[in-house]
Parts: sequence; C-alpha cells; structure tokens
Amino acid sequence: MGTASSLVSPAGGVGEVIEDTYGGGEACEIPVEVKPKARLLRSSLRRVGAARPGGLLGASFKSTASVQELECAAEYERLKKEYEIFRVSKNNEVASMVKKEAKLDRENKRLRAELQALQKTYQKILREKESALEAKYQAMERAATFEHDRDKVKRQFKIFRETKENEIQDLLRAKRELEAKLQRLQAQGIQVFDPEESDSDDNCTDVTAAGVQSEYWNGGALGSEPSMGSMMQLQQSFRGPEFAHSSIDVEGPFANINRDDWDAAVASLLQVTPLFSHSLWSNTVRCFIISTAETEPEVDIFIRNYSPKLQRICETMGYFFQVVHFPAENESHFKDVRKWEIEKSSLVILLLHLTLPSCLLEDCEEAFLRNPEEKPRVIYHRMEDDKDSSVLVQQLIEQICCVNKAKMIDHAGSVEEGAYEIYNCVEKIIKQDILGCEMTELEGKDLGNKEESTAPEEVVFGDVLWDAHDEQEQMEAFQQASNSTCELGFEKYFERLNDLVAAPAPIPPLLVSGGPGSGKSLLLSKWIQLQQKHSPNTLILYHFVGRPMSTSSESALIIKRLTLKLMQHSWLVSPLTLDPAKLLEEFPRWLEKLSARHQGSIIIIIDSIDQIQQAEKHMKWLIDPLPVNVRMILSVNVETCPQAWRLWPTLHLDPLNSKDVKSLISAECNSANVKLTKEQEKKLERHCRSATTCNALYVTLLGKTIACAGSTGNIDETLQQCFQCQDTVSLYRLVLQSVQESLRNDKEKGLLKEVLCVIGVSHNGVSESELMELYPELSSAVLASLVHSLHKMCLLTYGCGLLKFQHLQAWEMVKLEYMEGENAISAYRQKLVDYFTMQLSRDRVTWRSADELPWLFQQQGDKQKLHKCLLNLFVSQNLYKRGHFAELLSYWQLVGKDKSSMAAEYFDSLKEYEKSCEGEESMICLADLYETLGRFLKDLGLLSQAVAPLQRSLEIRETALDPDHPRVAQSLHQLAGVYVQWKKFGNAEQLYKQALEISENAYGAEHPRVARELDALATLYQKQNKYEQAEQLRKKSFKIRQKAARRKGSLCGFALLRQRALQLEELTLGKDTPDNARTLNELGVLYYLQNNLEENLTRLFLCMN
Repeated sequence: MGTASSLVSPAGGVGEVIEDTYGGGEACEIPVEVKPKARLLRSSLRRVGAARPGGLLGASFKSTASVQELECAAEYERLKKEYEIFRVSKNNEVASMVKKEAKLDRENKRLRAELQALQKTYQKILREKESALEAKYQAMERAATFEHDRDKVKRQFKIFRETKENEIQDLLRAKRELEAKLQRLQAQGIQVFDPEESDSDDNCTDVTAAGVQSEYWNGGALGSEPSMGSMMQLQQSFRGPEFAHSSIDVEGPFANINRDDWDAAVASLLQVTPLFSHSLWSNTVRCFIISTAETEPEVDIFIRNYSPKLQRICETMGYFFQVVHFPAENESHFKDVRKWEIEKSSLVILLLHLTLPSCLLEDCEEAFLRNPEEKPRVIYHRMEDDKDSSVLVQQLIEQICCVNKAKMIDHAGSVEEGAYEIYNCVEKIIKQDILGCEMTELEGKDLGNKEESTAPEEVVFGDVLWDAHDEQEQMEAFQQASNSTCELGFEKYFERLNDLVAAPAPIPPLLVSGGPGSGKSLLLSKWIQLQQKHSPNTLILYHFVGRPMSTSSESALIIKRLTLKLMQHSWLVSPLTLDPAKLLEEFPRWLEKLSARHQGSIIIIIDSIDQIQQAEKHMKWLIDPLPVNVRMILSVNVETCPQAWRLWPTLHLDPLNSKDVKSLISAECNSANVKLTKEQEKKLERHCRSATTCNALYVTLLGKTIACAGSTGNIDETLQQCFQCQDTVSLYRLVLQSVQESLRNDKEKGLLKEVLCVIGVSHNGVSESELMELYPELSSAVLASLVHSLHKMCLLTYGCGLLKFQHLQAWEMVKLEYMEGENAISAYRQKLVDYFTMQLSRDRVTWRSADELPWLFQQQGDKQKLHKCLLNLFVSQNLYKRGHFAELLSYWQLVGKDKSSMAAEYFDSLKEYEKSCEGEESMICLADLYETLGRFLKDLGLLSQAVAPLQRSLEIRETALDPDHPRVAQSLHQLAGVYVQWKKFGNAEQLYKQALEISENAYGAEHPRVARELDALATLYQKQNKYEQAEQLRKKSFKIRQKAARRKGSLCGFALLRQRALQLEELTLGKDTPDNARTLNELGVLYYLQNNLEENLTRLFLCMN
C-alpha cells in the first residue's frame, strides 16, 4: 500500500473539499499530509553517497547552496502545511461552538417562554386564592351576623312568648274572677245573663262549687307544651305519674317556664353546682357512737373488726371514714366537743341494753330528737328474756320512734352477733343513704369483690376527667370565707365592685389589695353572695387559692376548672386539651367562645392569685383585652403583687376603724355570753390603732381569745397578754399557749405538737383517720377535743376532709414555735413518707397516696424514689384520672425524662406487671391500666404510641369479660378517639358504631352512655362535613340527655327548691297561711311524682289541716 499522498491528484491542492454523494453528511475540508520533494532528493543523494565510498564527484559550492535553499523551502512548506491543518481544525471547533451556542440560545428562549407562562399561571392562582379567602371571610362575617340576628330573634321571641303567656294567664285569672263573681251573684238570686245565649266560647270551663277543684285549661300558651303554670292532671287510669306535668299554680313564680326549659335549667344547676350529701361533713363519713358501760363490748368489736372494712369501702368511693366515741368516764369533760361532733356526724349509733345514764340523755336528745336535717340514725337495743329495760330507756325509744325515723335493731343474741348486725346496717346506710352509690346489677358485675363494687364510675366530661375533691374544696373555701356575720364596713367596697360590673367594656381586671388578714376573702365571698341574690343572670366563677405549693395554687388546674365550669354552664361538650402549656394558651379563646354563648355577664374571681407560683408568667392572658361581658376580680397582697399588674385599677382595703373593731369583738363576746366593761373596751380601742392590730384577722382572733377567757373569768389578765402581741403571728402564739394550758397532761400536749407539725409539712393537709394511724396512741376522743379547740380558735379548718391551717400566719407561728431548722421539717416529712409508702406496699393506693407521696419526694429532692413512685402504675393512674395532668408531667420533668422515654418506661412497667397478673379481677385491673396509659399518651400527642396500650386493653377485656360487655365499648370508644385525632376517620367510624351497638344492647337505647357514643359519632361526621347525619345524631343524643336529666334532676331539684320556699314562708308568714298550704300541696304532688307516697301523704295531710 502506498501513502496518503499517492491518493491525492496534483491538481487538487491542499484542503480539497469532498462532497458527500449520499446527501447524509456535511461538506468539510480534509487536510492531507504531502512529503516535500527536497526531503526526497536528500534521501536519494545519501543513498548514492553510500554506494560510492569516495563521495560525490564534481560537486561545486553552488550546488551545495542550492541544496540548503531547497531544505529551507521544504521546511517552510512543512510549517505552512501544519499551520493550515491547525487553522482548519480550530475553524471547525469554532463552527461547532457557534452551532452549540445557537442551540443553547434556542433552548434558553424556550425555557424563558415556559417560565413566563408559569408565572402568569401562578399569578392567576394567587388572585383566585385571595378572592376565595375574601369570599370566605365575607361568608364568615355573614354567618356571624346571621347567628347574632338569630340569637336576637330568639331572645325577642322568648320575650314575646313570655309576654303572651303572661297575658293569657292574666286573662285566665280575670276569667276566674268573673266566674267567681257570677257564682256569688247567682247565689244571691241575681240573674245577670243567660249563659246559653252567650256567643262566647269561654263557657267550656266547668264552674264548680267552692272548695272543689275545677278543670283548668290543659294546653300551653301559644300551642306549646303545657307550661309549669298549668294545673296537674293526675290521671289514675292508664297513665302513670311519669306522664304528669307540673303542679305549680298559674300564679306561681314559674308560670311562664315550660317543661323543657325547666329541665334544662335544673340539670344545668345540678351540673354546675354539684350536690353533695348533707350527711357528709367535709368529704368524711363520720360515725358518732353513744354507748353505755353495758354495751362497751359491742363498741370494741365494731371498732376493732368492722371499722376498717367500712373505712375501705369509703376510701374506694373517695371519702374518709371516722368513728368518734367518747368513753363513759370522760362524758363531762367533752360536753361541748360531743355536741359539735353530733352536729358534724353523718350517722349516730346509740347502743342500749337495760339502763341509760342521765349524763347520756342530753346527747341522745340532741342526736335523735333534734335532728333538723334528718340524718340517718341507728338504735341498737340488746334484750334479754328474763330482764326488762329501764323506764328511761323505753321512754326514749318511744319518743324517737314518734319523732324521728331511726333504724331499730333489736338483738337478743351474743355480743359478736350484735356487732355484726350493727355493721350490716351501717354498711347499707353508708352505701345507699349517705353516699348514694347503689349500683345496678350490670354495672357492679365487672368490678370484682363486694368492696370494689361500690367504686364510683369515673366522672368524664368530654375527654376531661373531673375531680370532685377539688370542687368540694373550693365550695368549702367559699363557705369558710363567708362564715363571718360581720360586714366590717364593706358597703363602700361593694359599691366599687358594682361599678366595675356596670362599667362599659373593655376594662382591665380589678385588683383587691390589702395586707395579710385584711379581709379580702371575706369581702369577695360576701359580694358573691349579694351578686347571686340580686343578679341571678350573672354567671360567677370563683377560685380561692390556698397555701402556696398546694393543689389549689396550680395554675393549670385553676384554668382547667374555670374552663370546665364555663363549658358545663354553656352545655357545650367539646374536647379539651390537658397539656398545661396548651391549656394556658387556649384559655382566652375558650373564654371568648363561651362568653359569646352566655346571655348575661360573666364574673371570674380569683382570690390570693399572687400565691400561684410564677403567677405573672402563667396568668399573662390577663394582660390581653377581655371579652365584652367578662369581668375579672383578683385579690393580692400588697407586698407580693406582680409589678406588671400594679397599673390596673385597684381597690385597697383600709384598716378597720374603731367602730368595726368594737362591733367585731362584741359579736365574738356575745356569742360566748361575755360582757366587757367600759374600761376594757377603751383599752381595746387604744390597742387596735396600728396597721397590724386593726386588720380583720387580728381583731377576730382577739375577740375569740377574750371570749374564751371570759368563760374562766381571767379577762384582765388575758387582755394584758394580748396587748403585748403587736402582730397576728404573736397573737396566734398566745392562742396556742391557751390551747396547751387547756389540755390535761403532757402526753396530749406532745400529741398537739405532732398533729400541727405533720399537718404543716403535708401537701394538702392530713385527715383525722390518717392522724390516728400515724399516732396509734391518739384516741378519737382526744383528737376530737384537739381539733375542736384549734378549729374554734381559727388555727385549723377542714378542706375536703383534710385538716389544714386556716391562715398562713398560723403555719408561720407553728414553724417558729416547734420547727426550728430544716432538720425538723425533714423528720416530719419522712414520717409521712414512711406512712404512705407503707400504704403502697399494702396495695392500698388511694387519692391521698397519689397526692402526697410524689410531692414529698419532690420536696426531699430524692429523684430516685420519685422515679420509682411514678412507675407505680396505680399512683400515676390516680393522678391522671383526677385531672392532675400538669402535676404528673412536672414530676417526670424533675426526674429528667421526656415524653417519649416516659411512655416507653410506662409501657415496659405494664408489660412487667402483666406477667404477675392471674385471674379475671387482676386482668380487668390490667386492662384499666392499659387504657389509662393509652389516654395519657393520646393527651400528650403521642398517637402512634397510644394505639398499642389501647389495643391491648381491648384484647384483655374481650377475653376476660365478653365481646359484648360495656367495658369493651369503652375501649372501642377510646381507641376510636385516637383514630379521630390521627385523621383515620374510617377506622374511627367503625369503632364508634361497634361501641354504640354494644351500649344499646347493654344499657338500652335511652341511656346516657348511648348519648355519649351518639355525640362522638356526630362529632366525627361533622369533621367529615356530613352535617345532616351529624345533626340527626345530635338531636337523638339531646333527647336522651334531656330525659335523663328530667329523671335525675328535675323533680328532685324542684322538690329541694320548694322545700326551701316552704321554710322561708314559714319564717316570714307563719305556718298556718294559704301560701303554706299551696306549697305543701305542690310538695305532695312532687313527692307523688317521685313515687315517694309516704311523704306525699304527709304533705297533703298537712295541707288539708
């Protein structure tokens, strides 16, 4: 093969363009390398020289120069060709780059065009979104306007209906008056007109003789249901009393209220203000025993063997049980104490045999013959065949049987059998009459043994658990604050508070400031009573903060309680978060929402708000503007008021003037029949002039001290001691010294110290039964005497069955007197820790253990023991079920655990506990624990972790009980709630329907549990915009709740109100008046409606007389 040069023709030249004959490519220059001729010549000459050793012959210089020129020309040609090759290649590269640039320009233009199109589309969508939002806001404004107009029309219609009902009642009243005149004229022989010729249709009413009841118009006003003013038609044939309507006369105070409005009002009243049994004294079932020396054996057996069982029953229900018994040899010493205990007692038991000492006769008459509240009473009479009881015993029994409904136990057997009969009777009375916890057979099957069958069903409002102990504590705090009979010149302050309520909105909260013991709580409680009396349409919510670091001072619990009270009053069932931070954040929105549903004003009063820890941080919503119809009143101490609140309008309580001081001391002395001389009154007036000696608490203590000294005749000496006390704490110390001097021996003085110190170091106080278990040498008689003395002198008070200090100054005095240094406080706290830890070891976890033990570990700083206590599932369950969510979280934060690790530890602890569970009862308890954990995790927002324990609870209940058991429906309901929050509506709907079916089969179609499931389904449909289905379920649920409220609350609540009306009428008008007869008649009919035939006959008989 030859080289590339052999393929190029001489005429072609370098860089010839070769065209593509196939038409598929492009024309291009192909460079061709051609060897120079000079190089060929030089190589040929070298070959010749090599062949001839002598070299070239005859070569001249000229020929040599020509050779060099040829070589230079050849080199030039070579370089020129290389340059041409380089230039052509670069030109090709430039052309390629130009083509690529043109291609990229075209791509850039295309992308720019697409970007502009997308921008135009985005602007269009943005404009459509803005227009849609504007349309939405306009629709919301129209909806709000429509709702406002609708409410306005409803109010106008209500006023119109009431007006027309009044007019109709007036016409009916006038008609009856004319008919009565007509009867009188006809009786006199005067013929006025012929009724047959009258064109009026009013002659449909039959006019009867005087004293005979006539048939009144049966229809309600304007074609509505029969109103509360229409007469009762007691049909004895085929319609029972459940179909009867009201018995109130048309002229009564409730003439214009129809049945549904009354049912709603009474049910709302009973719901917002829970009714506690009048037989309970501060959450305690108090059993007072009166016995003779002959019946002491029965008392000993009852207290030793059966009192612990009764205590366990009451603890299961959340109450305390206390037996008070005074030995016969100490009857004369405890006279006042016994009378006080009889007044407080829930149940009095009298044990008799043959004789009755005269010293016990007064107690028997006080307990059995003077029993205005008709509390339960039991008489145990041990009889013998060959012996008769004394005349005094027989007469007493006859008097009691005639006056009071006492339960008689006639026993002729052994002492042990008699004690057992007393126990059976007392247990039945406690369960049915005092606690009212008689359960149906279905609801009692799944709760284990007999004692556990009395456990109350947890009170659930929506998804929030209600703690009755907190509510009762607030009611007792209000009663205690308003206990004083002296107004202390509060009229001027009442006017200022009234001006606040009447002032136009918006206005900031009003501060009521003053020093400790200046009477702030008394002022607010008295004003609340006046507002409730004169402004019934005003909703007043109050909260009295107790000692710092107590349960009543926790901000999250305060906000939760106020929110629930608002929700209950507004009949609004809606899920409420338990997360403390979210709860404080959402409260202003709840307040705005719920206040808009209330027609009148809402007044929220928080007493001693500065006792809340970090009050300024947790109550920062107070700085924001309040709703139009909401007023806030806060009481603070001058020294501890937050700085940001000092700019608000303030009502400062001035020290008491001499007139108020004199009236307050005189009231205390008059109650004890003590008379002061003029000189003593002047000394007191001169003493009570400084700021610390003329506040309400100091003057009250001073009056009580003088009154106690007056009974012993040492008034002057006591006055000299009081004059040396220049503040409340020092006066409390003098009071404590006087109580110590009244004690009989050093043992009782030592017990007094122990009682006060243990109460002081506790979280919320200590009950009497706990004190007797802490100090076995402390008898019930000695404890009752100590508590009576300390309560009378304003040192101690009761709060939900717990003994606590009535004022902070009393606790400060005890610390100064008995507890110098932290070592003493730590020792008493350790005593309480040992006591409640022992209860946990006995599986006796009560609400008291859950309240006290974690708090005590927190105060000791022992994180390890606190962690172990929190992992006790029953402690955490108790705290959660009572709504103490924030407290439980704060304990875990102190331990250093976040939410996820806390959930994992709880679940592991439950798995470990499950290994030790055997038997149906333990498995049911385990299912409850799993359910509580699942609900707790759901409230924390850990939805994925909440499903597993709830699913496990469902599996256990289906296995241990039955797939159709009501507890299974409860598990389904809770699991569905998680799916609702998780937006898995299909799963939730299926579970809710299963729960509804089980509840209907178990309880019937008109049970409140069925209404609960209907409400849950309605809420689910509402979230899915299925408004028609949701509305149908809401209506069905409302009818069920209305019927339940009517059955439980209407007649009972109205009977209570009419009884109160009868008492007031007897006080103001006397007992023998027509108004009393009408009220007795109404009460008789109401008792008939309640199937209480005995009370019905009694009331009607009194009415006829």
